Amino acid sequence: MTHTAPLIVVMGVSAVGKSTIGSGIAERLGVPFRDADDLHPAANVEKMRAGSPLDDDDRWPWLDIVGGEMQASAASGLVMACSALRRVYRDRLRAQAPAIAFVHLHADDAVLTARAAGRSGHFMPPSLLASQLATLEPLGGDELGLVVDVDATVEDIVDRAVAGLAGIGVVSA
Repeated sequence: MTHTAPLIVVMGVSAVGKSTIGSGIAERLGVPFRDADDLHPAANVEKMRAGSPLDDDDRWPWLDIVGGEMQASAASGLVMACSALRRVYRDRLRAQAPAIAFVHLHADDAVLTARAAGRSGHFMPPSLLASQLATLEPLGGDELGLVVDVDATVEDIVDRAVAGLAGIGVVSA
C-alpha cells in the first residue's frame, strides 16, 4: 500500500548519519524533516553530555513526544531522525503513528567509532556509542522497514533508501 504522505523514521546508533540521510530522504520525497534529538527534554541532553546513557525512564517521555510529532504529521508526511534502537521503542512510536516505516542505517563498528570520534559540537559523546550498539535490536520481520548500509556517498545512500521504501510500498517509485 502506498501512502501519499509517508511517515518515516531513519534509525540507528549515534554517528551513523541519521540526520544527513534523513534530510536527504525528506528532500527527495518533498516532505518535512525533523531530528528527534531536538525534542529531547533538557535533562536528557545534560545527562548524555555528562557521558551517562539514557535509561528507559528517560526515553519514554521523549518517545511519546516523537510519536506525537509523527502522528501530527500524518497528513503532510514526515521524515524523523530517531535512534529507535529497541523494538519496544519502535512499538511506542507506532502506538501513536501506526503507519511509520523505518530505515535502519547500518555501518561497521569501526566506521561508527571513527565517525563518532570525528564529530564536534554534538551532545552525544563517542563514549556512549558502545552502549548504543549493545542496545540496538534489528528490525523484526514483521516491522515495516529496511536496512541500508552507509558504505557509499550520501546521494547513493539516499537513492538506496528511497528505492527500498518504494519496494516495500511506502512511497511511489
